[in-house]
Amino acid sequence: MARIRVGLLPTAAFMVGTQPVPKYADAEKTQFATDRETGAKLMTITLFFMEEDRAEALKITVPETGLPNGLKPGLPVMPVELFATPWARIFNGQLSDGIAYRADRLDLLTSAPAADAA
Repeated sequence: MARIRVGLLPTAAFMVGTQPVPKYADAEKTQFATDRETGAKLMTITLFFMEEDRAEALKITVPETGLPNGLKPGLPVMPVELFATPWARIFNGQLSDGIAYRADRLDLLTSAPAADAA
């Protein structure tokens, strides 16, 4: 599966949208998903991504060890080592596809990045 490093413009900003929730390895939600290298529990968090004149909500997977203390909705953060992995599968005869986002950690920013003054 292709892992693509996400390049961000200097004007890119992220804001926490939801508290992180555990990611599960099975549909029954009986086993937590873990990082293959470190064994850390994986969490999913919704971030609002803003760049130039657009904004969108992204669900990003982050190891629990990569989440800063004090994380709450509305706070500015920056994903570190952000990668995108395209995926597709057929379920009940229907094609589903999308992009899975994964970051090594989230850095809590003390303030939102300033836009260039004109």
